[in-house]
Amino acid sequence: MGTQDAINNIIRLVGGEGNINKVWHCMTRLRFDLIDDNKVDQGEIKKLPGVLGAQLQSDQFQIIIGPKVNSWYEQMLATLGGDNRTNDAPAQKGRKSLVSMFMDTVSGVFGPIVPAIAGAGMIKGLLAGLIALKLVSAKSDTVVVIDLIASGVFYFLPFFLAVSAAKIFKTNEYLAAAVAACLMYPSLIEAAKALAAHQPEAVTAFWLLNAIPVSVFNYSASVIPVIFSVLALSYIHRWVDSIMPDVLKTVFTPTLTLFLGALAALVVIGPIGIYLGKGLALFIEGLFSVSSSFAGLVVGAIRPVAILTGMHHAMTPIALQNFSDRGYDMLMPMMFMANMAIAGSTFAIWRISKNRQDRTVTLSAGISALLGITEPALFGVLTRYKKAFIAATIASSLASAFIAFFGVRLYGYILSSIFSLPAYIGPYFMFALAGVVIALVLSFILTTILVGKDQPDA
Repeated sequence: MGTQDAINNIIRLVGGEGNINKVWHCMTRLRFDLIDDNKVDQGEIKKLPGVLGAQLQSDQFQIIIGPKVNSWYEQMLATLGGDNRTNDAPAQKGRKSLVSMFMDTVSGVFGPIVPAIAGAGMIKGLLAGLIALKLVSAKSDTVVVIDLIASGVFYFLPFFLAVSAAKIFKTNEYLAAAVAACLMYPSLIEAAKALAAHQPEAVTAFWLLNAIPVSVFNYSASVIPVIFSVLALSYIHRWVDSIMPDVLKTVFTPTLTLFLGALAALVVIGPIGIYLGKGLALFIEGLFSVSSSFAGLVVGAIRPVAILTGMHHAMTPIALQNFSDRGYDMLMPMMFMANMAIAGSTFAIWRISKNRQDRTVTLSAGISALLGITEPALFGVLTRYKKAFIAATIASSLASAFIAFFGVRLYGYILSSIFSLPAYIGPYFMFALAGVVIALVLSFILTTILVGKDQPDA
């Protein structure tokens, strides 16, 4: 069965084209918003070639494909005949919970742009490693060029988020980018930098008509302000369009929408988003201030489960906010430990497995996890070996507690793969390296002991 046949069967088994309200994808999963979840035949979908798993989570139906998900998604869109498929049929489901709406939004916004930030993060991490090893000079033209390639994505992240969020909130992508441009305009950023540097001429706000304060913030690399600004823009756009006479819509609908949307972003939503992001970061920092090791135990323990349920994207905005506010983050090293623990358990299953075909699939999944893509290992291997999943969780938790105790931190977003190690070169490198060894070895040994050499307990 080819990919197209599998896609045709997926559409049929989720209840047909008419049951699909929306479909999108992240790095490894096709995600569906369905009108009636009861029409889904999960058992048959899981049997399709190329499908690693399927589950209903937070009112999303998720089909795990792995690294080939983008090509599957493109073929599915071609089959459905639309871009980011949206069905206007009335939904039969009740209102979604706030958690479900949050997960839909975060996964929908970040999923499409993860390749850009992961690619840029990998370049940034490798460059940091080369500089730390003194293989290249930090002041050389080569480093300047490579750094601008790596840093551009993060500096102009609001533009990426705006376009992606506009698709989720079903509003005009270019108006969304225009609002992001207002937040990123040099005069605002320069004023924010002057304020941060405590320069005498720095201002805390610009006054519109001497009455409306536009607070000064540096929105570069920010996450929450632009997402909420685009959400507000979507409502403003629909309202303006509904009251505007048809003869004036072409010119005045975008004019009034941009003016009101940008004003709302600059005066209200942007500042609230900044403080909300800082609040989330402070909450995580508070957890660390109570006990770094305890924070590591908790984050390391929930990370494999979060990936399994598709809720791992919830940590991404917090990590990015930490990079923006503090210049470093402590969560992503723990994500790294979780991935290594998952890889270790998968390699243990590969070693004790007796079936040649299973060994081939398991080895491929283990290598994929080592490179930062854990879904094939989780859904293709560890869900069948429950004790192996427990072993991976224990190893992830203990390795994360270890690196948290020694204060391991990361100074730029990077995919949590074995190739990200150069990004840790510096004061915390030995502890990060030791954490990787703990995660890999401990998960391997625990899985070997718990699972044994015979049958899985699943």
